[in-house]
Amino acid sequence: MFGSSDLYEMPINMQSPEHTQYLATNPSPSFVHVSRDSTEGKNDRLSINSQVGQGERRAEEVCTSPVEPYCNVPPIPFTVDEVDVEGSGSGGNFNREVGIYGQGGMLGDIEENRVFRSKKELMTCLSIMSMRKKFQYKVFKSNTSFIVVRCVHPSCSWRVRANKLIESEYWMVTKHVDKHTCPTDFKTTRRRQATSWVVGECIKRRFINPGRVFRPRDVMDDMKQRYGVELSYSVAWRGRECAYENLRLGTPEQSYNLLPGYLHMLMQTNPGSVVNLEVTDGNKFQYLFIAFAASIQGFSYCRPVISIDATHLKGKYRGVLFTAMCHDANQQIFPLAIGVGDSENDAAWTWFLKRVKDVFGENPALVIVSDRHRSIRSAVEEAFPRAFHGICIYHLLNNLKTKFKSKNKELEQHYIAAAKAYNLQEFHVLFYTLCSAVPGAKEYLESVGLDRWTRSHAPCRRYNIMTTNISESFNAVLVKVRELPITAFVNEVRLLCQR
Repeated sequence: MFGSSDLYEMPINMQSPEHTQYLATNPSPSFVHVSRDSTEGKNDRLSINSQVGQGERRAEEVCTSPVEPYCNVPPIPFTVDEVDVEGSGSGGNFNREVGIYGQGGMLGDIEENRVFRSKKELMTCLSIMSMRKKFQYKVFKSNTSFIVVRCVHPSCSWRVRANKLIESEYWMVTKHVDKHTCPTDFKTTRRRQATSWVVGECIKRRFINPGRVFRPRDVMDDMKQRYGVELSYSVAWRGRECAYENLRLGTPEQSYNLLPGYLHMLMQTNPGSVVNLEVTDGNKFQYLFIAFAASIQGFSYCRPVISIDATHLKGKYRGVLFTAMCHDANQQIFPLAIGVGDSENDAAWTWFLKRVKDVFGENPALVIVSDRHRSIRSAVEEAFPRAFHGICIYHLLNNLKTKFKSKNKELEQHYIAAAKAYNLQEFHVLFYTLCSAVPGAKEYLESVGLDRWTRSHAPCRRYNIMTTNISESFNAVLVKVRELPITAFVNEVRLLCQR
């Protein structure tokens, strides 16, 4: 929908000296400016706003503090390792295991003079090889400079020795006796090397798609089929969690630390966009608001009817996604803004709608369409006092069915027809038929306000937007990515908006 922009995909550690030096020496047309407003009785606010065309060099003010989750979780150091995808760079050969270890070769291959980037990669390679060849090994000697592993059978001659290269973190295999003299009946399907982090390395390619459903039982079946290893349910579950952390840029806590750096790069590549990140006085995440430049510029060509809705996130720290949508001239869904808050309450809705008003403005012809959530009503009255607040007719229909415990199809037909009637005469005929079929419906619907759910009584033009379907459709597309950590989730939303 929007013009694609090449967003830097690798979020950066905003506390690194290299990044601080880059910001100080590379002025840009858009950067993140951090300010704290301390007010008595209120939390300090960390605001990140787009500053376009000023070219200021305030490296010491740019996201110097990583944001923590809602609860008190200490920040965790985080580095991003390369993730190889099945089939990438191999001509689409998805049967090939693309290794991230050493200088070429297959994942799990051990040979003399092969170099590994770390001791952990060496041990992972050894573990995968032992699972493939169906034997077990034990660490005979190990320190910071070398490691020796042997087969667990005392009479077996198989062994591997590796040494750490001088003044380097790399490790090289210096000796490999690739001959097993242990009995064949010594092999087993349960092996000590199939730990959770090794399992995570083996299955992480299954989670490239954020919406992929891969249950622990599927992990057990996959490891049995590919490596002949029988896993317990607990090891399979922990292995799946390790794979999640590897592919989704770390743990949920680490994702909050990456968020300021990601937002900075977001505005670098989308000049004119508005991003607000607000935290508490304890540097805990509270609210996030994003409106892309294309949305801001395109709203003036859309009908002045905004549909707002919220949906719950499914990550470790939960939260709520707020959305504001409208229709463009082609009757297509046009995303205006998204927000993330702790819960769907008065404060969160008011904060989000005030940011929407600051960016898109308010005019007397503006219509806000939502469900009947009490927090939304109070927030609209405070943020948009001049706008008309309409109700989604399908949400009201469900409330009507629940209140009167009716499953009558005629009730739904008469209600929808009355709500969409264009003139008062047609409305009164349909409304009388509805009230005759359902005693008590007249008083209930009038107490809600006829102008809020009917087109004929509305003081402003609602056009054909009588429901919040455009917001709910947007939320439905994101249903499989709502369990992602915050930074990965925001990136998926960006990809959807800029598709």
